Amino acid sequence: MPFTIDRLSLLADGVAHGPEGTVHVAMALPGELVEGTVENGRIAAPSILTPSPDRVKAPCPHYRACGGCLLQHASDAFVAGWKGQVVETALAGRGIAARVARVETSPEFSRRRATFSGRRTKKGTLVGFHARASDTVVEVPRCRILRPELLAVLPALNAMTAAGASRKGEIAFAVTLSEAGLEIAARGGKEMDPALFQTLAGLAEAHDFARLSWEAETVAARRPALQSFGAARVNPPPGAFLQATAAGEAALVEFVLDATRGAARIADLFAGCGTFALPLVATAEVHAVESEAEMLAALDRGWRQAQGLKRLTHEARDLFRRPLLPDEIDRFDAVVIDPPRAGAEAQVAEIAASSLRDLTYVSCNPVTFARDAERLVQAGFALADVIVVDQFRYSAHIELAARFRRT
Repeated sequence: MPFTIDRLSLLADGVAHGPEGTVHVAMALPGELVEGTVENGRIAAPSILTPSPDRVKAPCPHYRACGGCLLQHASDAFVAGWKGQVVETALAGRGIAARVARVETSPEFSRRRATFSGRRTKKGTLVGFHARASDTVVEVPRCRILRPELLAVLPALNAMTAAGASRKGEIAFAVTLSEAGLEIAARGGKEMDPALFQTLAGLAEAHDFARLSWEAETVAARRPALQSFGAARVNPPPGAFLQATAAGEAALVEFVLDATRGAARIADLFAGCGTFALPLVATAEVHAVESEAEMLAALDRGWRQAQGLKRLTHEARDLFRRPLLPDEIDRFDAVVIDPPRAGAEAQVAEIAASSLRDLTYVSCNPVTFARDAERLVQAGFALADVIVVDQFRYSAHIELAARFRRT
């Protein structure tokens, strides 16, 4: 029987309602009439009887098989509108009326980091991304989201897979483009031995990697894998978190700098290697808090080697278990917070109990962001501005930045 798509789920499936309840439909858009075989409440391969005017031809030849992208069948305008609507709906569910001011979408071929999967097969090796809803690995030599430098490394990753993957295992290659070239951090392979070390070191030399690590052991560090944050240049630990695109990072940093303008003392919570702390310290004293001491050490070195920056202090602290308390928060004119997907419930509770007036919140999960925003509003904050920064083009992933003010 045909189904009419009512909306998209948070995972970008079409959602329809039939006689037996809700049905999720892969690669469908609101308003479309579809049909197909329902298995476990899902139509994996629908026939589109009446297409949406927002439907477009997917530009990537790997789209049908690869699970890296979920929304190439939708127009850019639709995707941007949907991502903004997800944020607004999440906030409305918490009683907060807000409008997304704008959506900043990163261009194609701009992703500077990605994690590839590598497997040995009977015929050789496979390196790529997982297929949609599967552990099958799909090769993606013509991927449209990755920087060309990341695609160029695929032959080297196949060689490393041949040398270092167990017969039934899978290697995760975290590949990051630095100012000095590519950094590879591999996990899930065989235990290191002299022969494997020699092979990997040879591949790092042949392919001119800046740095190569294997299960956290450095195999080659030919050049510092530098990233620029404001006036500072930082050499992060292998595999450290980095914003997915340069354009996305620039949009977030611009928002944070504008939101904190005029503050003399700023706390940057979940600071990482300094994505926000180091641009902020150009005009304000900054206290950076992060649970990973290695990341803080990299941040500190970058700050010390730069010129003309204001005072920066830092603290290794688990903000889930030991959030900053109100008396600590009250020392600052503004706070910037960029937690992982779980949000920052414990830290937000302490911020709500403090006298802080200016908070900038960067989030990668609209649901936990809306939960935390509700607590802030209850404490007297107003949501002054919110934007969406779409670094994960064609995916269901949504990042945002918001400014809260308390009068």
